[in-house]
Amino acid sequence: MEDMESIAFQIISSVGSARSNYIAAIQKAKAGDFERAEKLMEEGGEMFLEGHRAHAKLLQEDAGDTAKGSMSLLLIHAEDQLMSAEAFKTVAREFIDVYRRVEKLENK
Repeated sequence: MEDMESIAFQIISSVGSARSNYIAAIQKAKAGDFERAEKLMEEGGEMFLEGHRAHAKLLQEDAGDTAKGSMSLLLIHAEDQLMSAEAFKTVAREFIDVYRRVEKLENK
C-alpha cells in the first residue's frame, strides 16, 4: 500500500484547493462575474475529483489489506477536509444562483 500519510496529504491538498476555488467563485458571483465564477467552480471540481480519487484508492487498498485498523488522525483530518470541500461546493453553487437572481432583479 502506498504510504497512507502521502495519500492523506494529497487529499488535503487537493480538496483544500478545491474549497478555495469554491469560495473564490462565490466572491466572483457576488461581483457579478458569473463567467469567472463558473470557471472557478469547474477548476474546483477537478481538484476535488483528484482528492476523491486518492481517497477511493486508499479505501480500495484498505479493503484488501489484512492488517485492518490502521486509522490515523491525519487520515481522519483528510476525510474531514474532503467532506468540508464537498459541502462548500454545494453552498457555492447555491450562492452563485442567488447572486444571478439578485442581478437579474436589479436589472429589471
